[in-house]
Amino acid sequence: MNEETFVRIARPPTTRRQAAVKLLWICIWLAFMGAPVSDLLRGEHTARTTALGWLGLVSFVAVYLVLVYRHTSKPVARTIAHVTLAVLFALAAVLTLSLGSAWLVLFVYVSVSAGATLPLNQARVIIPGITAAMVLIGLKTDNPGDVLPAVVIPALLGGFALTGVRQMVVTTKALREARATVAQLAANEERLRLARDLHDLLGHSLSLITLKSELAGRMLPGQPERAAQQIADIEKVSRQALVDVREAVTGYRRPTLPGELAGARTALAAAGITAEVPADAPEIAEQQEAALAWSLREAVTNVVRHSGAHRCVVALTPRQTLDGPVLELTVQDNGRGGSAAFGNGLTGLSERITDVGGTVDTGSGRGSQGGFTLTVRVPLGSAS
Repeated sequence: MNEETFVRIARPPTTRRQAAVKLLWICIWLAFMGAPVSDLLRGEHTARTTALGWLGLVSFVAVYLVLVYRHTSKPVARTIAHVTLAVLFALAAVLTLSLGSAWLVLFVYVSVSAGATLPLNQARVIIPGITAAMVLIGLKTDNPGDVLPAVVIPALLGGFALTGVRQMVVTTKALREARATVAQLAANEERLRLARDLHDLLGHSLSLITLKSELAGRMLPGQPERAAQQIADIEKVSRQALVDVREAVTGYRRPTLPGELAGARTALAAAGITAEVPADAPEIAEQQEAALAWSLREAVTNVVRHSGAHRCVVALTPRQTLDGPVLELTVQDNGRGGSAAFGNGLTGLSERITDVGGTVDTGSGRGSQGGFTLTVRVPLGSAS
């Protein structure tokens, strides 16, 4: 179960289809109700007892589904959870004592409900308590030795497994919120840095332009030659300011490998593609880094949009070739394969890499999984 699955478990359904899928996922586990159903269908009880048994079983299942479905969509109040668990436990106890050991399986669902709804400090006490009560009640039924050993372990493991799933859901949601916060802080820091850089670049130039404009205005019309000199200075300062701004903006627009690696990891995860992406990248010259970053962005975009892949592996590997040291970027997926997966974007990508003295290779995926592999190599230079 990956991160996206945990988030979907915790996310309230927003459409009828999502609600139906969520309910179906919960109902799958009702398959273990086979023992009580079989007990009622065998016809060993009186008609009145059988009818009450069906009523009790339907009531138990309904309460269980409402509690688990509601809680996994939006946590219920602790008092409601306690009352509902008490109702489930009472129904399980009455039905087991009335109809026999085949109904002990109901306590497994009570334990699972406790794990799914109660805080960890309460669940670690209540789940063993439910299991112990199940054993005591089971000893008072007919043939407890045939059923009791088979439900003790599921009651314990099922309850604690759901507790673990709940903790994982909470952790995953907190992690995603932390990632969003970090991204927002990074964006804010970039905006502040841009503001500082533009202030440093333009503050002096604009002040000088304003001053010289005032001087030129005072010199006209009596001293036109000196005013023309001031205007020429204004033009010179303005042109230099324009060059400085263009250089600054170009630096901000230039993609970086660390940024594109983080973006690739996020994009692949959002598309439900299992990804292996390096955590960091070696420092290389700006032009080579920008070319590799553009290549990675193009490759990942096409994997997400066109490949139909379920897995993608990104690798950055320094290599020694006959032409000297290179940094090799490999993006491999297990999708449909074929060079058409990248469309016309591959042509522009090749031109970028050729401009920095690199090479681009494409081909089918390695191994038995097929797919598509893009390999980009750029010469290693000193990092600026």
